[in-house]
Amino acid sequence: MWNKVTAWRVILWWHHVFLLWNTVCGQTRYTIPEELKQGSVVGNIAKDLGLATSELQRRKLRITSETGKQYFSVDLTKGELLVTDRIDREELCGQRPSCLLPLELVIENPLQLHRVEIEIQDTNDNSPSFQTKEKVLKIAELVNPGARFPLESAQDPDVGSNSVRSYLISKNDHFKLVVKNHKDGRKFPELILEKPLDREKTPVHTLTLTAVDGGDPVRSGTSEITVTVLDINDNAPQFEKQVYEANVSENAVPGTEILRVGASDADEGLNGEVEYYFAEQTTDLISTLFDIDRLSGVIVVKGILDYETSALHRFDVIAKDKGNLQLEGHCGVEIKIIDINDNIPEIVLTSLTTPVPEDSASGTVIALLSAKDPDSGDNGKVKLSLSSKSPFKLNPSVSNHYTLVTKGPLDRERIGEHRVKITATDSGKPSLSSEKIIVVELLDVNDNPPVFSQPSYIVYVKENQTPGKILCSISASDKDFGENAKISYSILDSKVQDVSVSSYVYMNSDNGSIYSMHSFDYEKLKVFQIQVQAKDQGSPSLSSNATVHVFILDQNDNAPAVIYPSSAALGSLSHQRMPRSAKAAHLVTKVTAVDADSGHNAWVSYKLAEATDLSLFTVNQYTGEVRTKRAVTEQDDSSQRLLIEIKDDGEPVQSATVTVSILIEEGLHEPILDLRQKVSEPSKKSGRITLYLILSLASVSVLSLVTFLILAVKCIRNSSSSGSCCMRRGDFDDYKNPNRNLQIQLNSDGPIKYVEVMGGDMLSQSQSFRSCLSPMSEYSDFTMVKPSSTTDFREVISVLDASLPDSTWTFESQQVSRQS
Repeated sequence: MWNKVTAWRVILWWHHVFLLWNTVCGQTRYTIPEELKQGSVVGNIAKDLGLATSELQRRKLRITSETGKQYFSVDLTKGELLVTDRIDREELCGQRPSCLLPLELVIENPLQLHRVEIEIQDTNDNSPSFQTKEKVLKIAELVNPGARFPLESAQDPDVGSNSVRSYLISKNDHFKLVVKNHKDGRKFPELILEKPLDREKTPVHTLTLTAVDGGDPVRSGTSEITVTVLDINDNAPQFEKQVYEANVSENAVPGTEILRVGASDADEGLNGEVEYYFAEQTTDLISTLFDIDRLSGVIVVKGILDYETSALHRFDVIAKDKGNLQLEGHCGVEIKIIDINDNIPEIVLTSLTTPVPEDSASGTVIALLSAKDPDSGDNGKVKLSLSSKSPFKLNPSVSNHYTLVTKGPLDRERIGEHRVKITATDSGKPSLSSEKIIVVELLDVNDNPPVFSQPSYIVYVKENQTPGKILCSISASDKDFGENAKISYSILDSKVQDVSVSSYVYMNSDNGSIYSMHSFDYEKLKVFQIQVQAKDQGSPSLSSNATVHVFILDQNDNAPAVIYPSSAALGSLSHQRMPRSAKAAHLVTKVTAVDADSGHNAWVSYKLAEATDLSLFTVNQYTGEVRTKRAVTEQDDSSQRLLIEIKDDGEPVQSATVTVSILIEEGLHEPILDLRQKVSEPSKKSGRITLYLILSLASVSVLSLVTFLILAVKCIRNSSSSGSCCMRRGDFDDYKNPNRNLQIQLNSDGPIKYVEVMGGDMLSQSQSFRSCLSPMSEYSDFTMVKPSSTTDFREVISVLDASLPDSTWTFESQQVSRQS
């Protein structure tokens, strides 16, 4: 059987829900009878709300009910509202005349809330029933006709016309039935005595009381009434009021006096002494909450009162005398419960969207909330609030509903998860409050590019290193998450000596390690740059760049190369002449060598290893000049042979040797003019020497012209730089003399580095071409070339090409080689 306490709680709860929903305008309402079969169609909710049926599933339409139990569902394919569970109007609304079942329809993308009211119409599915199936009335035989005897009212859970409409009494000779209407619409049957009773004739009268409702078809219920005729005590107690009313606060403690009922009895003695009781049909709830003193009629609080469960309690009190044949009187009691603020407001989370993209615009709806407080009046008015420091705010909606929206930019990298604390406070005195934590996770977007550990990297690599070795490893980090933080590395395409940098190195795209593709040659390449890029896998992807400076470290892998005297044309010997009249410190010749390495590896020293006469000649360790240690005598051999060793300062030491043959002759002190006249004499030897000199001078002229043109172009291109270019030319006329010696000299004048090509004999002033090199060149060693007239000048250029930096001399020397 349905618990009456539960029924009253449900009735009052739905009463407040009904009042709350009446404040919302434009609500959709359907009317259905109770006890509909499952699957019955209530209505087409999509059509009535103006929603497209095709969008219902995509927008995740769902129903929420404040009762906590779902009676309806939506067919997302048709948009129809269907009955899914048995609906008992009496269970939901009790005796209230109107029964409304409020629903909330939540639709996402965008988030919307629709209110729907289902009016449940009563059907006559309950018969009137009496709590007491058999009632015994004791009536004194002296009772005069017209006496009234209240009977138990029948209970019918249905309402309106389906509730109890009338009462009938079985046919008899002494009684008739009268129905009284209460001010609240309830009907109370009373039995009226029409004829005096005679206990001796009929001591017991059996009657049948029938309660009939107004439904179609009509339902009824019966109660058997047994009238026992008593003798003597012929006055029943009479109450001062037909109905007693009182108010009591719901926080009243047990024992609190509520009211006092009083009845009087005209009889004397025991027949006039009255005791008070709750009527037989009093519910268990009333017996739990209240108590009555039998002697005084004082009604007190017995249990815990709760306004939210039931705000009004009605029950009957009877007064019985103590006569041998007890008589009783009846009265009604109505106790109203006064509400106090004893319920903490509740926050209900209807919908929550999480995680939220961190780039969500301001005003994006995160959650839908509502506030509930079962108290009444100001005690039930609830306001939601949250901290001002939160990046969210609450926007009020209809009927205590709020939307939680963003109010500013979000940053997952700074705070990845927000714990939003929402406080609900009612308006009671004192006010009560509650809190609810909503966890909002942020979804990462790719808004942070990878960042290298440093903007540029410096790497030192030894030349001749084995290919495939790792040069360095670079790293970058990304503050984003997941795929947005996964980094791949690559080398940006650039040129190194007109060759793609990818032919020199390659890079591991996963860990940022850079490997060499082949070994490096310091003499050809000293430094180059690699532009690397770190790129994440977000959409769109972000990237950043860094520069890797690779410096090649020189190794002593080149032996000194002898520029002068050249032994390529004449085999291993270089023939020099000197007069027998030479004195001490006489300059016989000068050995010049260069080393393609740099630094200490290119420092060259000269040493006389072997000699025909060690006492006659000496070699300067630093300049390579060969001079006489003493004056030449007649006893000295006319043919001298010197073996000169040239070493660099590297580790390990690299060396080279050159053999110089010196002829000591008489008469070399004659004037040069006579030599020129002798040269004019036709001979095979002098003709060949002249040919070599002409070829050498022609090569020098072409070299000088090409060098001038190239430097001029570089000066024009680099006019904005701090470097300078210059060209100086001496007299060309003296180069016609075939007896002149040829000198090539690499000099440095402050920041200007240059090559001098000089022609002239040892006794005359030098005439020269001077070509200034770019200040960017790192070559600063001094060299002197003094080839014989038979030397092939191309070999000299090739030696210079190997010894000078690639960015300066190499290009020009290659041009000369092709043209010559």
